[in-house]
Amino acid sequence: MSVARAAVRDTVDVLVDCAVYEDGRRWPGDGPDALSELGAHPDAFVWVGLRMPDAVELRDWCALLGLDDVDVDDVLAPHTRPVLSVEGSAVMLMARTARYLDDQERASLGEMTLLLNERAIVSVRHGQATPLSELRAELEADPDRLRHGATGVLAAIVGRIVDDYRPALDGFEKDVLEVEREVFAITRIQPVRRLYGLKRELRVLLHAVESLEEPLGRLIRKVTASADHSVIEDLNEAADQLARTVSRARSLSGLLDAALTASLAQTSIQQNADMRKISAWVAMAAVPTLIAGIYGMNFTHMPELDFALGYPLVLGGMGIVMLSMYRAFKRNEWL
Repeated sequence: MSVARAAVRDTVDVLVDCAVYEDGRRWPGDGPDALSELGAHPDAFVWVGLRMPDAVELRDWCALLGLDDVDVDDVLAPHTRPVLSVEGSAVMLMARTARYLDDQERASLGEMTLLLNERAIVSVRHGQATPLSELRAELEADPDRLRHGATGVLAAIVGRIVDDYRPALDGFEKDVLEVEREVFAITRIQPVRRLYGLKRELRVLLHAVESLEEPLGRLIRKVTASADHSVIEDLNEAADQLARTVSRARSLSGLLDAALTASLAQTSIQQNADMRKISAWVAMAAVPTLIAGIYGMNFTHMPELDFALGYPLVLGGMGIVMLSMYRAFKRNEWL
């Protein structure tokens, strides 16, 4: 244990916080030195927060906290979807964190891996989303929640991850409603590229959120027998919130589908209107073209050539025909 403790002292760059809690209260002292008397206090537990550790650093912490059954390489491997695994006494839950980059209209996903046994919980964060310093302060101000031990902290972190999906969806919803207004605006430019981009990014977020439902359900079933009733309530509330989040994301996805269909329909309508206008102008231009073509044949015997009013009558006839055609096209909304 002393060797492992000495090793983790060198991990200050990845260590966000390390504290021991007993009876809902934080022990004085921070870092690995706070763990020296943990074995003498069977009701105490430790919460370690790490950010982007490497395999050696995480392995040292797991050895120090009795998480020997954890597969460190699996924890640090990139995951495309949430994972729950149980190895011996250790539980690993990996969830995807999310935030919305409004200036890029892109979902930024990270990972939060929670390693848990009876005496310790380790939160390993990759990415910028869902920092836990504020949550730790909230829990330390509420000793009743910390009295539930590592499982209570686990439930609180899961709840915070799910809560942080909401502002990400808020960002998507703002841009989805904005692009929907663009579709029906009085303009010839349709935001098809933007619609496809939002649809793709929302699908990425939906996959990350939706795939957490199954591991979270399994986690609830696993801890039901041993965890306090309030912890189970917190996990069930997080599951309900997750279900509402999935429903909302699907609704936004459906709205984007409808907006994309409407945009393509608007483009088709504009193209049809353009073709009608072009056809109308071509039809009107055909009248002088036809008459000019006839006179351009240079026949010798054309009676109207000797008629003094022939030229103005032909021009007037062309004007009357074209004006009649113009009024007919205008009445039928071709122009």
